[in-house]
Amino acid sequence: MSGTSEGPAPGADLDRSTVTDSDVGLAARAGFPAYRSVFTAAPLAMAVVDPEGLVVSANDTLGTLLGTDPAELAGRAAADLVDLASDADAWHAYREVLCGRQPRLDCTRRLKRADGHSLWVQVTVARLAGDTPGLLLSVCDISARRELQARLRHLQMHDPVTRLPNRALFFERLTAALEAESYEHGGTGRVGLCYLDVDGFKAVNDTLGHRVGDRLLAAVAERLTRCAEEAAGTRTGVPLVARLGGDEFALLVEDSTGTDQLAELAESVLAALQEPFELSGRRLSVTASVGVVERHTAGTTPTALMQAADTTLYWAKADGRARWTLFDPERNASRMTRQALAATLRPAIDRGEFALEYQPLVGMDDGRVRGVEALIRWNHPQFGVLAPNRFISLAEEDGSIVPLGRWILRTACRQARRWQLDHPGEPPLFVSVNVAVRQVWDSDLVADVAAILEETGLAPHLLQLELTESAVMGSAGRPLEVLKALSDMGVRIAIDDFGTGYSNLAYLSRLPVSVLKLDGAFVRGFQYAGVAGASDTADASGAADASGDAAVNPADEVIVEAMVQLAHRLGLTVTAECVETSDQASRLRRIGCDTGQGWLYSRPVAPDRISALLDASRTPGVQAGAGKP
Repeated sequence: MSGTSEGPAPGADLDRSTVTDSDVGLAARAGFPAYRSVFTAAPLAMAVVDPEGLVVSANDTLGTLLGTDPAELAGRAAADLVDLASDADAWHAYREVLCGRQPRLDCTRRLKRADGHSLWVQVTVARLAGDTPGLLLSVCDISARRELQARLRHLQMHDPVTRLPNRALFFERLTAALEAESYEHGGTGRVGLCYLDVDGFKAVNDTLGHRVGDRLLAAVAERLTRCAEEAAGTRTGVPLVARLGGDEFALLVEDSTGTDQLAELAESVLAALQEPFELSGRRLSVTASVGVVERHTAGTTPTALMQAADTTLYWAKADGRARWTLFDPERNASRMTRQALAATLRPAIDRGEFALEYQPLVGMDDGRVRGVEALIRWNHPQFGVLAPNRFISLAEEDGSIVPLGRWILRTACRQARRWQLDHPGEPPLFVSVNVAVRQVWDSDLVADVAAILEETGLAPHLLQLELTESAVMGSAGRPLEVLKALSDMGVRIAIDDFGTGYSNLAYLSRLPVSVLKLDGAFVRGFQYAGVAGASDTADASGAADASGDAAVNPADEVIVEAMVQLAHRLGLTVTAECVETSDQASRLRRIGCDTGQGWLYSRPVAPDRISALLDASRTPGVQAGAGKP
């Protein structure tokens, strides 16, 4: 055992191998003769050490523990016996005790006996009682306890089904990998993670039982371990494979070399798991979805890394499963924005952050405004003015579409009635309001409409409710009953974005529908003249993707003409969305379309602009155009 000491100079005339009580006097002054038998037979390994740090006498137990004759220990440096010099902290503390500045030292050391056997010991060094100079060294073998602790830790840190490291050990390793000390003195300073789960594992558990499910997990673990070992190659370390719970696994790559390394690992994992598994006489085939994250360790936390990995795994599953997906900061920012909007949507209704704009619905024959479509905007304090495509789907998901839709309906009806009162000499405008299917199921829409019409004084025929084609077609039960009740009340029902859903034209004759709104995709296929603008319906507010030199699509015109003729045969009127050029308007007018909506006539505008438009309509020759770009 190695160590250092500050005993007598080499060659000093002192035969420590034959030291007795009377020869040294130290043990005698400590009362050693009276306790000699106790010291010799004590089950605790002990030695008396002089003020120079040299062993005066050792008992048989210490000799047995170290695998040597106790007589041969006398005269040796005590620090060497228990390897204190190899640990700077332990050596400093020992010197403090030896010099009398500290009363005691306790530490744990790993020793190697003369026969090569290693053991763990608890070392205690304390000053002798009274004024007697010197120290008492005691050594306790704790190897069995350490082995038990190691065994318990292994059980605590490993999954019993797969024998892989579990979540606790994984996060311990991940935390250590992200600490500054792990990369400041070498390494790439990067970390990578493949986070995966087994597609369809629940079905295996449900149909074949948990026993087969556990065997499948163990087999998956074996293949992942093999992938990790093969991925190591000439690199410094093997990726850590851990089971985080259920069918979720993680492969941690410390000192990663970049996304290419992680992509290669993810590809190998997918390939390995695509091979069928032979379990209990059954042949099972499974796939996996993998989320891949790779980044600098500096500034990264375990929580942030796992959140990114979890998000990316969700993307992989949403994109079709059986694939890996790399973390995309821009996509994540969009997701975080979506979450932020969802969290503040309901309170925003109470805070009055929403407003309505109105886009004219213009008669194709005379260009006069017949009605308006109410389009909601969210004046968000952080993200600015948001169009409905940014938040309506969120409102439908969490149910806030019901109170929001009720507010839209009341506000639009009140505004339509105000225009009617302010312009008594003009034909009253009808107002068109979009209705989500969830409003039909989660609220009494008929009662809400009746109450709002009575409250605002708006006539039922001046209210038009728009539902998407996919929501109306095939309606049965409550949705159909609601539509019929609203129609019987005098409210007009319109099918929005017609031509993109089921397009079950025969079903139209059995629905209480009075208006078809042709999807803008058909209208954009017409010949354009000039630079195209954009249209804003309930779900879109950006510029159209057409340009002035877009090619004519004769099929679109034929389809639109056929739908217009069929609608008229059924007693329905037709509104064309996304009318952006006069050429489109001319063609739509020629094939019999009743009304048009789009930037040719006006952008969605505030209520006062509609009022100005109505005032201007009194002047001969002045038609829609108050909000044109």
